[in-house]
Amino acid sequence: MEILKTTSQMQAACGNFRRQGKRIGLIPTMGALHAGHLSLVRAARGSCDVVAVSIFVNPAQFGPDEDFSKYPRSLEQDCALLQADRVDLVFAPSMEEMYPPGTSTFVAVEGVSERLDGASRPGHFRGVTTVVSKLFHIAMPQQAFFGQKDAAQVAVLSKMVRDLNMDVELVICPIVREADGLALSSRNAYLDRDHRRQALVLNRAMARAQECALAGEHSSARLLQEARAIIAYEPEVRIDYLAAVNPETLDDVADVHEGALIAVAAYVGPTRLIDNLLISKCASV
Repeated sequence: MEILKTTSQMQAACGNFRRQGKRIGLIPTMGALHAGHLSLVRAARGSCDVVAVSIFVNPAQFGPDEDFSKYPRSLEQDCALLQADRVDLVFAPSMEEMYPPGTSTFVAVEGVSERLDGASRPGHFRGVTTVVSKLFHIAMPQQAFFGQKDAAQVAVLSKMVRDLNMDVELVICPIVREADGLALSSRNAYLDRDHRRQALVLNRAMARAQECALAGEHSSARLLQEARAIIAYEPEVRIDYLAAVNPETLDDVADVHEGALIAVAAYVGPTRLIDNLLISKCASV
């Protein structure tokens, strides 16, 4: 496994593989890797010849009052996990390497970037689309792998790829959960024992919405009411947003009969967590 620190090194390594006719799969991450990230590695290994993982805590996607400075960083441990999973390339650039002095170019996807997390975290998705666009240009992968847990990010990146005619396929992999249902997240490390227990209410709320949809309830308002009632059992959990939206546009939908994304973001103590579920078209059939 090669660990590369500069853009030129990464471009050269990926260029060599492409000239050999090999398919490159890229997994962009911010490190602090867990089983969810490793599931993306295994998915990439199943369809690509070369698996590349980027590790970069991207300052451009953090707001001024967010957790950039304390976001968990564990490069040595991350690389050990990736080597055990037979990753070929790790790209771990510095902030100066990704954003050289004088950088003034950003990628913004208007509209969809202003919904869900984009509404709660202004400028967040501009940071995401900018860094992912840079990574796509550096590695030029045939496929890039992301988790369904970041459903709003998936919608934004999918539109970016379509709008800019990027020659890369986005592969979206299922949410990976702990045995008790908590969606895996690097931010789970912030949770103390009580907050860890309280955080389980998010998955229970999603499960309740899905149960109602499968029973034939298609009203988004009623599904959200049921989910909100579950979350209310944990008064220390503060909802940031709870919405039923079109999974591609993130526009609100009134009826889930044609399919919908139920998405939640909430503060559990000081830690902001997200979760979601996809309701298939004609869920009651």
